[in-house]
Amino acid sequence: MRRTLLAFASGLLFGIGLLVSRVADPAKVLNFLDVTGHWDPSMALVLIGGIMVASVAFAIGRRLPHPWFGTSFPTLASSGLTPRLVIGAGLFGIGWGLVGLCPGPAIVALPLAPLRAGVFVLAMLSGLWGTRLVTNRIALVRQSASPRAGAVVQNSR
Repeated sequence: MRRTLLAFASGLLFGIGLLVSRVADPAKVLNFLDVTGHWDPSMALVLIGGIMVASVAFAIGRRLPHPWFGTSFPTLASSGLTPRLVIGAGLFGIGWGLVGLCPGPAIVALPLAPLRAGVFVLAMLSGLWGTRLVTNRIALVRQSASPRAGAVVQNSR
């Protein structure tokens, strides 16, 4: 129950931050991205503020033996730049640039602009589902194409 309340409080704080900084307003984001038109550099302050807060949190986290509300830190396999990462980042950037929304602000914007944000969220969920489907299909094809572990490979002579 404590973890659920902490997750709820964290999400609520994140959502309030998105509203206060106006990141959930697609027009504000699009004006920041429009460097040749009505450019609004104020969104850069939001990004710099996020980097500063994350830097402090990572510095504190490196000194802790375990998370404050957990038993161990998650470990991720670092595989560097992969085609999947580059394609995903590109699609994220294109979506953000076209609509002015990314996942967090889109969910916060649902009650504010249900049609615009709703279409985006549905497209985002469809993309997530489609990616999972394709990724699982590729894994199955690769698994069936490779010899099974422990199987005897016969000599072709």
